[in-house]
Amino acid sequence: MKRLIPIILLLCVASTLACDAKKYESKRPAEEERLFVSAAVEAKIQEVTKLLKNDRLAWMFANCFPNTLDTTIHPVGEYDTFVYTGDIHAMWLRDSGAQVWPYITLINDDPELKKLIAGVILRQFKCICIDPYANAFYKEEDKRGEWAKDVTDMKPGVHERKWEIDSHCYPIRLAYKYWKESGDSSIFSDLWIRTIENVLKTFHEQQRKDGVGPYTFMRNTTRAFDTLNNNGKGAPVNPVGLIVSSFRPSDDATTLQFLIPSNFFAVTSLRKAAEILTEVNKREDLAAQCLELADEVEAALKKYATYEHPEFGTIYAFEVDGFGNHLLMDDANVPSLLAMPYLGDVDINDPIYQNTRNFVWSESNPYFFRGKAAEGIGGPHIGYDMAWPMSIMMKAFTSQDDKEIKWCIETLMKTDAGTGFMHESFNVDDPEKYTRSWFAWQNGLFGELILKLINDGKLGMLNSIKVK
Repeated sequence: MKRLIPIILLLCVASTLACDAKKYESKRPAEEERLFVSAAVEAKIQEVTKLLKNDRLAWMFANCFPNTLDTTIHPVGEYDTFVYTGDIHAMWLRDSGAQVWPYITLINDDPELKKLIAGVILRQFKCICIDPYANAFYKEEDKRGEWAKDVTDMKPGVHERKWEIDSHCYPIRLAYKYWKESGDSSIFSDLWIRTIENVLKTFHEQQRKDGVGPYTFMRNTTRAFDTLNNNGKGAPVNPVGLIVSSFRPSDDATTLQFLIPSNFFAVTSLRKAAEILTEVNKREDLAAQCLELADEVEAALKKYATYEHPEFGTIYAFEVDGFGNHLLMDDANVPSLLAMPYLGDVDINDPIYQNTRNFVWSESNPYFFRGKAAEGIGGPHIGYDMAWPMSIMMKAFTSQDDKEIKWCIETLMKTDAGTGFMHESFNVDDPEKYTRSWFAWQNGLFGELILKLINDGKLGMLNSIKVK
């Protein structure tokens, strides 16, 4: 009987290992089905998974990090790359810029990856020139899709025409980073100049100093946040120098149209554009216009963006109207109040930001949800009790506390519903209830976060995680 015990133990161990191997089988498409393969990305996956001691975390990273390349890349031509968001086969200017962002530090090790990202940037510039008020586009430039009946100036090739400031900021952010990483200025051609002229024109129109401007939007819908009131013009604003964003990064309509995180994003984006215009294009005239507008918006933010909260002190409001009204909340989608240091729009040690961070991650924020399984920020796009993994990732990106960061990673690992991927949102009482099983932005963001933590010397913290 004693001889049987070691044999039984060996069989149990073998069975456990077999179950673990099956449990952590790759969820990536078969190699022949992957839309784009980057040698540099594959090498990074191998490097990171060897460093990570937690098998589940390594598995999730290997599934998530390459998801954009595996499943959403659709080259159209030489230096022209179209990027699906995932389960919606259209290209959002915001999402596509965020989706390829995690790979940009690898472009000097992979010429084809570099060409692919240059193609994304040039496609984004082209889209802005097609319609600077649109947020999402089709690959087919003559296509009219499901929102063609929206009451707005819909053009062929436009998927959706919701005016969002960040639709202009994400392409500038990506182009600037690409230039800084690669030294390649070839993307800043006449198309780039036309793009910046469109950006400036649209931003000036949406300061609304000369009336509401040319943009209106209405949709026949059962969702109040899918359309604009006042015959498609949105709520009135006082023209104090801020820029109207009729919709949020969630694609939900703003309540008060000066969306504060997006105005901060506009300031830094305009200054990046000015640097490019000065150093590459020698267009001091356009650069001066960018800097002048950035300074004006920044001054208005200092005057109108804050609110004296009775519990948290001076905080940034989510939306204002310039008349003295403030909307106090945060939405998970980026740009958000929580994410402003991640985008480089405010200093992480800014005391007003720190007060705001405490506010948005509390039940004083109406879209902060805490349940039996987890907590996080959501938004009206999905509704009650549905936290977005993106908010938990942004909490980690903006944290200076290892204990807090570790909690974020553990929470993300516990709320994937066993899929090995991030989702749009999950129920804070039951993570098995989630939205969008294929949402490439959040998958790539998870990979980006793990890489950042390793680069920041947090590997020991990651390897102390016990979640299986």
